[in-house]
Order: sequence, then structure tokens, then C-alpha cells
Amino acid sequence: MMLLQDVAAGVQAGEVISEEKTLSVIDLIVDGGAGSIIIISVLFVLLFVALYIYFERLFAIKAASKIDKNFMNQIRDHITNGKLEAAKILCAQNDSPVARLTEKGISRIGKPLDDINTAIENAGTLEVYKLERNVSVLATVAGAAPMIGFLGTVIGMILAFHQMASSGGQAEMGSLASGIYTAMTTTVAGLIVGIIAYIGYNHIVNRTDKVVHKMEANAVEFLDLLNEPL
Repeated sequence: MMLLQDVAAGVQAGEVISEEKTLSVIDLIVDGGAGSIIIISVLFVLLFVALYIYFERLFAIKAASKIDKNFMNQIRDHITNGKLEAAKILCAQNDSPVARLTEKGISRIGKPLDDINTAIENAGTLEVYKLERNVSVLATVAGAAPMIGFLGTVIGMILAFHQMASSGGQAEMGSLASGIYTAMTTTVAGLIVGIIAYIGYNHIVNRTDKVVHKMEANAVEFLDLLNEPL
């Protein structure tokens, strides 16, 4: 009889051990206490801000990069024929940085080339500023999010060891381990947000550089056009 009871107890113990403990993201956040909830909430806000800025800038840059391939040829024809007003109207119809730079140059025709070049460069600086608007926020999120997550982990570790010290070193290991891996979730969340923001920032910078290169190429082509003999 005792043997059967031992076997039954062993089977029950095996069943308990074999039970898998599942991890719930919500439970990890909630179990971390008020500090973990606040930090995770801040990271979610940063993620929303980063995604909003990324897609807003992506669509703006995509729209700025669109330009008719025959635009400069049409500008060349208008200027060659002395139709400056027609050239300005064409620029106004093309809502893009390249068209605005060209229009700025056309409005300065008749002045020295250095003045025209300076006007185009100043207008180009303003256009680049518009393209890069709020992009620095992405870089800030990319750098700040991992540090905020690490701050949450440090706070969680401090609380876990404080619990151990308060219990005179007799803290339950399961409870202590639960507090530690809960605290680590803030670092994971911070790294995820930081990685997303970092990738988004570099992609936006790369797309912006392509638009700037196109602006510079068209500015040079326009100045070359003015240097051509009529």
C-alpha cells in the first residue's frame, strides 16, 4: 500500500514538474510594478512617435522626389526662347524642391551668375531643412529608448535585491527570479524601439540624400544652361 502511494506521489510530482510555465507579455509588464508599467508606456509612446515621423517623412520625401524627366528640357526651351514667365509657370506647376530651386534661379536671370548661384544655394538650404524636419527626433528615440529600457531594468534589479535584503537573505528564489526577468523586459522593449527608430532614421537619411543629390544635379544643369551662348 505504501509503495502504491509513493508511486502515485511520484507521478503527481512528475506532472507538476512537467507543466510548462508560459510567459505572457502583459503579465511581465504588470508584475513589474508601477515603475515597469510607466517605462513600458513611455517606450510605447516613443515607438508611436518614431513610426509616425518615419512614415510622414517617407511620404513627403517620396513626393519631393517626383519630377518630370523632360522638366529641364522644357525649361531650356523656354529660356532659350526668352519665355521666362512660361518657365516660371512650369516651375509652379511642379511642386518639388527641384522646381522651386529652378524658379528661384529664373527669377534672378539678368543678374551676375554668382548672385544666381547664391540664391539657389540659399533656397536649397531651406529645401533640405524642410526635408529633414523632425528627422532628428528619430535619432533621439534610437538613442534614448535603449537607455530608458535599461533604466527600468536597473530599477527592477534594485527592487529585487531590496526584497532579498529586507527578508534577511531568505527571499524565495522563484519570486526573486520572477522580479529579475520581469525587470529585463524593459531592456528588451527599449532595444526593440531603438532598433526600429535607428533603421527608420538611416532609411530616411538615405532617401533624403538622394533628393539632395538630384537638387544639386539640376542646379548645376541650370547654371550650365545660363552659361550657354544664346
